[in-house]
Amino acid sequence: MDQNKNLRGDYSHINDDYTVAQDWASYSEAEHDLWRKLYSRQKAILPGYAAPDYIRNLEKLDAADGIPHFGRVSEKLHAATGWHLVAVPGLVPDDVFFDHLANRRFPVTVWLRKPEEIDYLVEPDIFHDFFGHVPMLYDPVFADYLAAYGAKGPEAIAKGGLKKLARMYWYMVEFGLIMTDHGLRAYGAGMLSSQTETIYSVTDPAPNRVAFDLERVMATDYAIDDFQKTYFVLTDYQQLFDAMDADFAALYDRLAQRPTIDPSVTLAGDQLYHVHGDENHTITMPSGDPAQLRHA
Repeated sequence: MDQNKNLRGDYSHINDDYTVAQDWASYSEAEHDLWRKLYSRQKAILPGYAAPDYIRNLEKLDAADGIPHFGRVSEKLHAATGWHLVAVPGLVPDDVFFDHLANRRFPVTVWLRKPEEIDYLVEPDIFHDFFGHVPMLYDPVFADYLAAYGAKGPEAIAKGGLKKLARMYWYMVEFGLIMTDHGLRAYGAGMLSSQTETIYSVTDPAPNRVAFDLERVMATDYAIDDFQKTYFVLTDYQQLFDAMDADFAALYDRLAQRPTIDPSVTLAGDQLYHVHGDENHTITMPSGDPAQLRHA
């Protein structure tokens, strides 16, 4: 199909909803071996960086030994939160993607990167989609949020707010941080499937770490080819679910009248988190007046 001519996946046998057969038996032993290498390497850095609930949920998936079979995973996942996985050749159109999410179907790419792409990949592959995203589908509140987010898609398309809604996914699903009892931790798929950005997002002093605010997130641009200059921080996943009650149509109208926020800047109203780590990578937020949390 013309709209997919520059995408890597095989779109020649898609169904109307862009799903395909996973054909798990076709994965080679070399691909399973690469999966095991990716999995073990990434899992090793999670303690001290990833959200504890993400780590617990990853263990439930039991996917360390090879490329997972979507049908088997879906049986357990559906029992836990009502979600199941659907195989897709790669990126899918926005309306299709939103429809899948709204109906608790998470699209997972079927192909795996090449060995020479182990550290950087332009398009999401099965490792990114599965290792990064699927563990969070076990969290009931996050799972409900993601379905509610998908249901917002048709309105965003009709109102010309697609880019703004996409920022919510980018910042809060792909690159989200959360404050835990042990300090800042990553739960976003974009960093948790990347060895270097996982560490960077939690410990590097360079990026801004801004307390979650729906309108602030949807007004902020982002980079697709570099580490993020701003990360948004939750206190809990309920914040995301509650945000779905907002009047998005009115929000799109307001944001259309305002300039996009450069991700490298902070605003006077931002509550900023600073990282303070010890040798065990325990990150804390200083106590006291929120004004003390702001950059100079």
